[in-house]
Amino acid sequence: MAAAPALQQMASLGRMAGALGSSLRLAQATATGSQAVRLADTFSKSLVDDIFACALKKQTGVSLKYMLDFGSKPIERQLILSAQFLHNELPVRLSHRVAELENLPYGLSAKPHVLKVRDWYVESFRELRGFPKVRDASDELQFTRLLQHIYRRHTNVVPVMAMGVAELKRELSKSIGVEDLPDIHQFLDNFYMSRIGIRMLIGQHIALHEPPVRRRENHIGLIDTRCSPAGVCQDAIDDARSICMREKGSAPEVTVYGDPSFTFPYVPSHLHHMVFELVKNSLRAVHDRFEDADDEPPPIRLVVAEGEEDVTIKVSDEGGGIPRSGLPKMWTYLYTTAKSPLDEMDRSNATEGSDGPSVLAGYGYGLPISRLYARYFGGDLSIISMEGYGTDAYLHLNRLGNVQEPLP
Repeated sequence: MAAAPALQQMASLGRMAGALGSSLRLAQATATGSQAVRLADTFSKSLVDDIFACALKKQTGVSLKYMLDFGSKPIERQLILSAQFLHNELPVRLSHRVAELENLPYGLSAKPHVLKVRDWYVESFRELRGFPKVRDASDELQFTRLLQHIYRRHTNVVPVMAMGVAELKRELSKSIGVEDLPDIHQFLDNFYMSRIGIRMLIGQHIALHEPPVRRRENHIGLIDTRCSPAGVCQDAIDDARSICMREKGSAPEVTVYGDPSFTFPYVPSHLHHMVFELVKNSLRAVHDRFEDADDEPPPIRLVVAEGEEDVTIKVSDEGGGIPRSGLPKMWTYLYTTAKSPLDEMDRSNATEGSDGPSVLAGYGYGLPISRLYARYFGGDLSIISMEGYGTDAYLHLNRLGNVQEPLP
């Protein structure tokens, strides 16, 4: 009985090997212009072969509950086991992304910003593969220092990748709409979901090294075991309104409905990111709709609902909504109704700072990436709009923490 799955796995690996083996040729063939740079043009054959060999291996997903249980007592033995897992797992995840970056359609692989991201991934892969096996506490400490270096290197992957896609969008805008390129959007979904997972694993391991005096109360690494959705939402609201005030001159009120004492285990930074994005969009819509009105704009309503399986957060506004035909575009990368700051950003600053400047609107990847954050731990994000009235966003968060990462 075991032969059938084995044969299926061998066939699947064979198909994947064929696809990966031809990726260099395909990337060059689909690239626009003669300046396409392949991995083989930049890196040694042994490194390139190692990347594609690792890309044939299966990725191993973990769950929020597993991270909680594993990190509850970060003793020396646990940290060594964590480092050993990451030493094996991270090169596999990085190699999958490098293989994809080498084989993108429409010449996207040859865009300078995409090449920059690819080379970051290759360099991190090389450093991890060159690090000896983690055997004791001393090795683990050195490995953690390497992880900190890699974590910083990949800080600006999202805005730099967005610049590469924006360049492609400008090239194709006259002939093809970017929303008509499902393969590009599927790649970006996979790429950004993988990035969330890589940064979560690395960040969690690094955070477990925090000394007790610096360790945040109720935290196991990056996970707050008593995360208050209402509290995180209020922080995100304050940040979004502050930016709205700065960009627009005023900001509509936001009213929160929910029990502030209710808590559950979650990653506060993920929740803040998602709620900030939803509230930011609602603030902009309501402000723009009522900018010239005599009356005060109606407040945005945020509701936190506690369910047995899910914690659901609803953000409701009266910003006029959007037509049903426009809803699919909300989930496409670099579609935006606001002027894109990518057109004006100084490209030389693309690798400075954090994951990108905090602007009110214009990047076009806030909503799709927020949905990926929700799905990473088994939740989801959906938008329902009433054209001529307003929009409701439903953010579902898995309360049980038992869903493994949806690895691409």
